[in-house]
Amino acid sequence: MRYFIHLGYDGTYYSGWQRQINTDKTVQEVIEDILFKLFKKKIIAYGCGRTDAGVHASQYIMHINLEEAPSFDLKFRLNKNLPDRIAVFEIVEVADDQHCRFDAVARTYDYFIHWKKDPVLFAHSSFYDQLELDFELMKKAAALILHTKDFKPLCKQPDLYKNTDCHITRSEVIVNEEQGRLRFTITSNRFLRGMVRICVFFLLEVGKGNLSLEEFEQILQQKKTLAEKQPAFPNGLFLSKVEYPYLTFKDKHHLIQMLRLGLE
Repeated sequence: MRYFIHLGYDGTYYSGWQRQINTDKTVQEVIEDILFKLFKKKIIAYGCGRTDAGVHASQYIMHINLEEAPSFDLKFRLNKNLPDRIAVFEIVEVADDQHCRFDAVARTYDYFIHWKKDPVLFAHSSFYDQLELDFELMKKAAALILHTKDFKPLCKQPDLYKNTDCHITRSEVIVNEEQGRLRFTITSNRFLRGMVRICVFFLLEVGKGNLSLEEFEQILQQKKTLAEKQPAFPNGLFLSKVEYPYLTFKDKHHLIQMLRLGLE
C-alpha cells in the first residue's frame, strides 16, 4: 500500500531534505527515524525533490510503502512524535505505481525579502538592510526568466544534468513598499540545483543597478558570464506547491499564506 504524505517544515536547523553522510540532521532522516519508531522496521520516505540546507517547505509531498493499512491514526502519531518544526497536514492512499517525485507536473517556489528589520520575519524572509532597488527593472528581469528555456547559466552544478531545460509557467516579482517586503514566485515543471536562489541573486543585481537588463538577457542566452554568482540566502525560500495530474492538496493552513499577505 502506498501513501502520499503532505507535510511542511521549517528548514532553519536542517541540512535540507535528503539524508546525507557526514552532515547535520536532514528532514528525511528525522521522519524515517520516527517511522521506524512507529512501525518497528525501516520505512523509506521518498521525497518529491531536494531542498537545500536552511530552505523551508510549506507544501512538501513524500510517499511511503506499507504492507498493510496502519492500525492507528498515522497522521496523529506522526505529528505527536515529530519535532515542532515538521508537521503532517494530510495522508492520502494512492495507487502503488503513483510516485511523489516522478508524477509531479509542476512545482512552485516563493522567495521572500524584507528590508525593514523585523524579528518576526527573520527566520522565514531574507533581510537585506537598507536595500534600494529598481522594482520595475526587477519585474522586467523576472519576465526574461519566464521566457527562458535553458537554465544552465542559473544552475549551481549544470554538469549533473543530461539537459538543463525547464518549462517556466510563472516568474513574477511582487512588491509591497509600505511593508518593505518583496516576493519572487516561480513555477516550473522542474528545477535545477540552486536555480531559484541564483535567479534571486540576478534579480537583486538588476534591481541594484549592478547588472543591466541587456546584460542579464545575454547571461540567460549564454552570451555572457559572470565571474561569480552567489546564491541568495536560503532562509527566504519556500517550496510552496507541488502539483499532480490526479491529486490536489490543500494549502489554506500554511505559513506561506500569512507571508503572502500584501504580496498577492
